[in-house]
Amino acid sequence: MQFDHRGKTYELKVELAAGKGVEIIAEERRRQIVVEGWTPEHDAQHTDESIAYAAACYAIPHNGRNIFAGQGGLSDIFHLLWPWAKSWWKPSPDDRIKELAKAGALIAAEIDRLIAIGK
Repeated sequence: MQFDHRGKTYELKVELAAGKGVEIIAEERRRQIVVEGWTPEHDAQHTDESIAYAAACYAIPHNGRNIFAGQGGLSDIFHLLWPWAKSWWKPSPDDRIKELAKAGALIAAEIDRLIAIGK
């Protein structure tokens, strides 16, 4: 799948035989780049592996996020993992597939970042 964003062409390779999940993740990654502006160039700035931590937070099942919930409604585990300001946390508790797509797209972004730096 190819798409353009701000005059630059990006390509996401999707193995169709892998199933619908891969397609959903690829579409979410495309949205992150086109709508949010989280390009590979932007992702390269996250040398602290914060993208991977964010992915982990979205992958945690909703009920697991509240196991050790405090007054704020988010678990201590979440507070240890979530790498950015709370305002960037945008869960979709009624749409588990959407949350997993975010997690998968963030993982793909982190993999691409690591490949780009030769790790």
